[in-house]
Amino acid sequence: MNYRTIRRPNFFYTTAPLPCPYLPGRTERKVVTELTGPEAESLHDRLSRAGFRRSHNIAYAPVCPSCKACVPIRIPVALFEPDRGLRRIARTNIALTSREITATATVEQFQLFQRYQQARHGDGDMASMSFYDYRAMVEDTPIETFMTEFRDPAQRLMACCLVDRLADGLSAVYSFFAPDTGFKSLGTFAILRLIDQARAMGLPYVYLGYWVAESRKMAYKTRFQPCEILSGGAWRVMAEPTATAATAQADGAAFSEAVSSILPAESTTR
Repeated sequence: MNYRTIRRPNFFYTTAPLPCPYLPGRTERKVVTELTGPEAESLHDRLSRAGFRRSHNIAYAPVCPSCKACVPIRIPVALFEPDRGLRRIARTNIALTSREITATATVEQFQLFQRYQQARHGDGDMASMSFYDYRAMVEDTPIETFMTEFRDPAQRLMACCLVDRLADGLSAVYSFFAPDTGFKSLGTFAILRLIDQARAMGLPYVYLGYWVAESRKMAYKTRFQPCEILSGGAWRVMAEPTATAATAQADGAAFSEAVSSILPAESTTR
């Protein structure tokens, strides 16, 4: 008698409205699904290529009813060429060493995380996270995840980048760094290192999450040229790094429409 493994269906849910973390005065909603079981990695790969992101064991994408500003963005590693500004950042931080470790939270990381949150995002929800919240963010993952630590010559921890490995690339989940240091543009430097890692692993892309044209905090993501954005279900090279908000809104609308199409007419809200 032949037995076939019964595939567990994937259910998608929409979240309740919450304040947008990127644009003041706007509301966000997400479509989410759980990443569990033996097929979690392959599901995560497929959803990442479709513009989803991961948090803990949840994959999510924005489906905000009155805003289409979020545009998925990634870097094609083989085509990337750092410009003069990025080369200067690499030279400025050349004294930093990096190493990849398992996705395990440490008190040292958490202390740096707290300093970063208080300096950069003091009014955000993450600024009040406890060590147990931080540990869950780092360690609650159903897929292959690692942490890259950056240290100065005195072995002081200067920056961290939490990374998911995908079948076709590396995905920057979250990065944070020392806000009061002589090293410059550490967040950008971490992405440059991520590109080097992907190239060494033979992986074609580095995924940077969402780009929001109207958010100054997101502007750095278009510095890595050429970059690709997801629009209407297809990845394409961004024609102009200084794309207007109207152009970005059209790309975001196409992405949001594609994500919304996976939801049933009567979706469940969590």
